[in-house]
Amino acid sequence: MLRSALLLGVLCFIAPVVSVESAGTTAALSNDDFRQFPPSQVEVGRLLFFDKILSGNRNISCGTCHHPSLGTSDGLSLGVGEGGEGLGVNRTTGTGSQRIERRVPRNAPALWNLGAHDISVLMHDGRISASDLYGNGFNTPAEEWLPDGLVSVVAAQALFPMTSDTEMAGSNEENEIAGARNDRIDNAWPLIAKRVRSLPEYATGLVDAFEDIEQPEQISIVHIANALAAFISTEFRSTDSAYDRWLSGEQNALSHEQLAGKDLFFGKAGCTQCHAGPLFSHHGFRALSLPAFGPGRTRKWDPVARDVGRMGESDRLEDAYRFRVPMLRNVALTAPYGHNGAYTTLQQMIEHHLDPEASRQRWSPEQAILPDAPWLERVDFIILQDAREVARQASKVDIALTPLTEGEVASIVAFLEALTGEQAASQRFYIPDTVPSGLPVDNPGS
Repeated sequence: MLRSALLLGVLCFIAPVVSVESAGTTAALSNDDFRQFPPSQVEVGRLLFFDKILSGNRNISCGTCHHPSLGTSDGLSLGVGEGGEGLGVNRTTGTGSQRIERRVPRNAPALWNLGAHDISVLMHDGRISASDLYGNGFNTPAEEWLPDGLVSVVAAQALFPMTSDTEMAGSNEENEIAGARNDRIDNAWPLIAKRVRSLPEYATGLVDAFEDIEQPEQISIVHIANALAAFISTEFRSTDSAYDRWLSGEQNALSHEQLAGKDLFFGKAGCTQCHAGPLFSHHGFRALSLPAFGPGRTRKWDPVARDVGRMGESDRLEDAYRFRVPMLRNVALTAPYGHNGAYTTLQQMIEHHLDPEASRQRWSPEQAILPDAPWLERVDFIILQDAREVARQASKVDIALTPLTEGEVASIVAFLEALTGEQAASQRFYIPDTVPSGLPVDNPGS
């Protein structure tokens, strides 16, 4: 049963607030800043988000690596995708022939506020973006093979974990999805759509949710992606933080320390050079010289461990080691931090911004949150043996900030904690107990 009525309860907290702009603040967010979706699309998208039917081996869902209880991420430095078991820091890497072959190359990004109109670029390297380059509305790794009709970059992005061997697809020899993807990426999506529409609850729910289809046979991967986007864009909208209440005129919403941190954030500390606007990001790319580890996302001619960031997408040398500036709402819930989850606390991440070289010297591999996989240990930190590559990454720094005292750093951390939404903190999210496929739903304690 699709629970459209439950959505009304979810949405009740999203009340428009009056926009306020003055020295030392940013504008408030309102409903007008976000895409709106029919409740029927949101509810069928909810079921799809937590259903492992979308994965090649039917063993992982979108919610496994982007769980509401984990800040819509997974709590790991580098994710454990297809083949792993469990949730968050308790996720294991498999055994025997079922063990993972490698980790997900980068930290699982949080999903907060992705439905905002201002967002046109996604992923750490920006490889999913709105564009007319290929005539389908987006610039993605699928290039001209991306299907038409996707409603947003969120919908476009939702397609690619399904075709990633480490995330959801599995290996070529394991299932028909991975095998088809190996021939050409768009060959996999019709097979996934057929799986979904063969289940009566999805067939009925998707036909009812989308006006352009009348029969289950018309359900395509586009409808599935658009439903996922409707759910993600609506469910994970977050505009009810203490800072939002302060912007609305509730003078006591922020503590003295949080107010001091706010003034530092918008002033002396220079944070808004990158983290500007109501979403706290200018959506550009910056190099922070973070400690390097993990398999990285490589180009064909790169060494295995090398992750060149934005350059892998743009092919411009000046973009080497730059990564997308993250949005900061609910950032206190989304540790660890950085494109590879190098730091476990906001204090450590801020201190790295202030002095990247010293922070790199202090960092040790033990700080990375990586579920045990002895067969991957050499790959995990092999880049540290490449002195030239380490030096190249260390030398690329796009920021130069004013030094801060320990107390000032603590005040900024307090302000960042004031960006946590009330619903996000209390985890008032509806997670279905069951999904149409009958496959188990990942949940804490399950």
